[in-house]
Amino acid sequence: MDIKKELEYFEIDGAFGGNQDWFTNVVMNIGGCAAATACDCCIYFARQMGIKELYPFDADSLNKEDYKRFSQMMKPYIRPRAGGVRKLAWFVGGFRKYMEDVKAAGRIGMEEFSGTRTVKEAGELIQGQIKQEMPVPVLLLQHRDRDKFKDYIWHWFLIVGFGQEDGDFKIKTATYGEAAWFSLREMWDTGFAEKGGLIKLVRQ
Repeated sequence: MDIKKELEYFEIDGAFGGNQDWFTNVVMNIGGCAAATACDCCIYFARQMGIKELYPFDADSLNKEDYKRFSQMMKPYIRPRAGGVRKLAWFVGGFRKYMEDVKAAGRIGMEEFSGTRTVKEAGELIQGQIKQEMPVPVLLLQHRDRDKFKDYIWHWFLIVGFGQEDGDFKIKTATYGEAAWFSLREMWDTGFAEKGGLIKLVRQ
């Protein structure tokens, strides 16, 4: 890639971030992607910003069992529901309540960024966030290219890097314990009227 910047992300037992597939709770295994995304944000903030209140286990010694326990703690705040956590506001409201309850309110702010905004605006936000060492939570709903984005349809995940390749803005995603690169333009152009969007996390 011509230009590239990635977050200093974490591994759990060799996986790139957390993995929803580890969840033994059936509801969380099927629909816990939003809670998993919040969990991964908490671990990142505990490790990179020292906000230890957000992660109740040892952030310097991560393992699957602690992660699964943590996901069950996050579940009441960002609970799986019929149709999924399909609104940005549902994620923001639940995550804020969790932060309040663990006495970390006011440390990280959140702003909704609708998927109806332009791809140019989305790229600018992502670039700015990664440059400030902030992950970007994403909600993708339907998508016309079901083959390419099959693991991302009706799904929450994180953007943890960006790059430029032959004039195309690329994003690095983290979900299901793996990293992948995609064209933001291709992902953003879903072909459906109902859009997801991004969450801008703000250090306060």
